[in-house]
Amino acid sequence: MAGAYETDFRAHPEAYRYDSSEQGVFKVQPYKDELLPDWGFKDEAAAEAAVEALREAYERYRAADDFVGMDMARKYLQMGFTRAMRYAKYPGGRKYEDDGTEREPEQWADPEKRAAAVVFRNAWQALTDDPAYERLKEHHQNEVYDPAASPMVD
Repeated sequence: MAGAYETDFRAHPEAYRYDSSEQGVFKVQPYKDELLPDWGFKDEAAAEAAVEALREAYERYRAADDFVGMDMARKYLQMGFTRAMRYAKYPGGRKYEDDGTEREPEQWADPEKRAAAVVFRNAWQALTDDPAYERLKEHHQNEVYDPAASPMVD
């Protein structure tokens, strides 16, 4: 099977390895091209627009029993939360100094990003509590995923 950038995961869901992190968010196609344009966390309004678009995509994937798409929508919500929180805590989103030492977080360096993070967190949690997501995740892990077909390796 081709590398992660070349794999069409809609055509080859068996190649998709579930991971609870945000891993693969910029590699898993065609979902990256479908979801990334709607993703943004500049402020609460941008987060609300992103969440609405991502939830609509999630519902389309859910209606098609497309676990990979559902999980990628989850990853974009999760990434919205983590990125917005980084900017909320660290001026300019810079968690590390030039010498590699971690900066002390501020409480709150950017309140707009904090508000955006809350929007993403709430949507992310609602999605992961969806019984259909849990059912399809289990089915994918136990019956669909084939490690030999997956380019998604550590």
